[in-house]
Amino acid sequence: MIKNIFIAAFCFVMPVLLSAQNINKTIVEEKSGKPILIGLCDRTAFADTNYSWWYKPEYDNYETNKNDLDTIKQKLSSIKIIVVAGSWCSDSRREMPRLFKIIDELKIDSPAVKLICVDRDKKAEGTEIENLDIKLVPTFIFYRDEKELGRIVESPQTTLEGDIKDILNKSGD
Repeated sequence: MIKNIFIAAFCFVMPVLLSAQNINKTIVEEKSGKPILIGLCDRTAFADTNYSWWYKPEYDNYETNKNDLDTIKQKLSSIKIIVVAGSWCSDSRREMPRLFKIIDELKIDSPAVKLICVDRDKKAEGTEIENLDIKLVPTFIFYRDEKELGRIVESPQTTLEGDIKDILNKSGD
């Protein structure tokens, strides 16, 4: 009996542990010989010195537009965001920390935000990246009720806050 419980627990726990190891995966990029993030990630990846040198200063120094944030706050109901970025990409290194500062100031729950890091071919094994039509990074895709509301590609037209406000205003809420 104890043996069966152990086997059942092992079969349940191991897949969870193995899938958790795929978060924040780092590989060495062929072109540069430097480490890059690949696949599903969370923000703890940016504590690593390979990424914190660019992430932290950009996050800390970005000043958000409080008026735009106030407008955005009113339209956040059921919003989900997919962030597709390349830790090797200068635009991603600039815009992604800024977006996460906005997310923090808006107090958007982390389950509402999915971060996928891609290689230079815009691929990331084990993700739905091929279904997202990613041409450039970063790409920030905003959803409500599984419907895409809009996206910010590479860099905002105005500011991140301004573009997010425009996307949410167009959604009709």
